[in-house]
Amino acid sequence: MKYSTEILINLPRTTVIELFDSTENLQQWQPGLKNFTHLEGEEREEGARSELIYEGRKGDLLMTETITTKRLPEQFHMTYRSRGVYNEVENWFTEKEPGVTLWRTENFFRFRGVMMLMVPFMKQAFIHNTMLNMDRFKLFAENNKQ
Repeated sequence: MKYSTEILINLPRTTVIELFDSTENLQQWQPGLKNFTHLEGEEREEGARSELIYEGRKGDLLMTETITTKRLPEQFHMTYRSRGVYNEVENWFTEKEPGVTLWRTENFFRFRGVMMLMVPFMKQAFIHNTMLNMDRFKLFAENNKQ
């Protein structure tokens, strides 16, 4: 499954990147995040692996994040693995005009097991969840100008 999303943030790209790249900020715009633990590699650099634990409806959801490309300020890509789900997220940041940043994502999912059966019914839910997180980040960023 593939899809793209985008949102305009009324801040300069450098500020957006600084807020986006900070692990201390994650819980500010991802309220279900219970814990973030760096596992290996240079923290927040290409090849770094981290563990994220989210509160789920049926118990905790454990994900492993790997940073695959970090060419800021334009690109910041990562993969996420959890039980039955593999997700690639490409984050692209473009300064549309002074003080306005376009954040665009390209999302690619692969599923195994029972999750494969749910894909036709879940695509809109995945898109909605991505946009919800982007909206939360925008709200957090615009209200926490540095």
